[in-house]
Amino acid sequence: MADNRYELDLRNFDIRKAGHDISRAVWKAVRFILTVVSLTVVGYVLFALFYSTDEEKRLKEENSRYEALYHGLPAKLDKIGEDLERLSRKDDIIYKDIFHSDPPSADPMSSLSIFFGSDSIPDAKLVFYTAEKAERLAAEAAGVDSLFRKIASALSSPGLEMPPMALPLDSISYTQTGAGTGTKINPFYTTEASHQGVDFIVAQGTPVKAAADGVVSSVQHSRKGDGNTVTIKHKGGYRTRYAHLQDISVSQGQSVRKGRVIATAGMSGNSYAPHLHYEVWRDSTLLDPLNYIFASVSPEEYSNMVYMARHTRQTMD
Repeated sequence: MADNRYELDLRNFDIRKAGHDISRAVWKAVRFILTVVSLTVVGYVLFALFYSTDEEKRLKEENSRYEALYHGLPAKLDKIGEDLERLSRKDDIIYKDIFHSDPPSADPMSSLSIFFGSDSIPDAKLVFYTAEKAERLAAEAAGVDSLFRKIASALSSPGLEMPPMALPLDSISYTQTGAGTGTKINPFYTTEASHQGVDFIVAQGTPVKAAADGVVSSVQHSRKGDGNTVTIKHKGGYRTRYAHLQDISVSQGQSVRKGRVIATAGMSGNSYAPHLHYEVWRDSTLLDPLNYIFASVSPEEYSNMVYMARHTRQTMD
C-alpha cells in the first residue's frame, strides 16, 4: 500500500508529500523485535510450566526417590554406628583370645578427626609429635635391620644346617589343618592327651612328600597306634615323622630328596579319618611343625593355619 501522507511547509506555505523518517522506521523495527522476543520468552515459560520433557520427568522422579530415602538415612547411620562399635568390641575379644593380651591402643594422632581442628593446634605440638614418631620409627627400623643382619650372618655361617622347611603335602589349605602340638582331646578315649604333631586332613591316597633331604631311618607297618609310619633323618639332628600312611614307597636306609613322594596319606592304625600326622624333632626335642612351614604358604594362609592348629581341640588320632 502506498504511503499518501502529506505535510505543510511553513516556510513556503506549501503542501507537499511527506518524506521517509528513518528514526521512525528504526523505532518500529526495534519495537517489533522486542515484541517478538517478549512473546517468545512468555511462550517458553508457559511451555516449561505446563509441559515437561522425558528427561525432566525422569529427574523429578529420581529426586522424589532420593527425598524419600533421605528421611531414613539418619536412623540407618545411627544403626551402623552401633554395629561398628559392637564389631570393635568383638574384635578386641578375638584379639585377646588369639594373642592373650590387650589389643594395642590406637594412635591418638592417627585419626583424621585430629585435623578437623588443626588450626587450633599449636605448630610446636605437631612438630614435637612428628619428631617423636620419626625417632620411634627409626628405632624400630634399626631393630629390624639388626635382626636381618643376625639372620644373614647365621645363614652364611658354614656350620648352619637348615631345618626341614617344606610342607609334606601339595596345595594344602588352612581349612585342612587339624589339631597341632600340645594337650588335645583323643577322639577314641575322649580324654586329654599329648599330641606330638599336627594333623592335615586330606583324602586317602594323597601323595606325601619328604620335607627336606635326608635318609629314611625307619619304616613301620602296623594296624595299631600311629599305623604305617616313615621317619626321615636330616642334617643338623632333625627328624621328620609321617604317620597313618596308606602305601609306603621308600625303604629304610634310602636317601631321599626334598619333595620326593615317600608315601600316600591314609587312616592306618588308630585314625578317626583319613589324614597325615606330621611331626618334627631335633634330637630328642619335639618341635612344632608349624614353625617350619611358613615359607611354603602365604602369610595370611600361615596365620590361619596356626590359628586352626591351636584352637582345634580334638585330634584325628
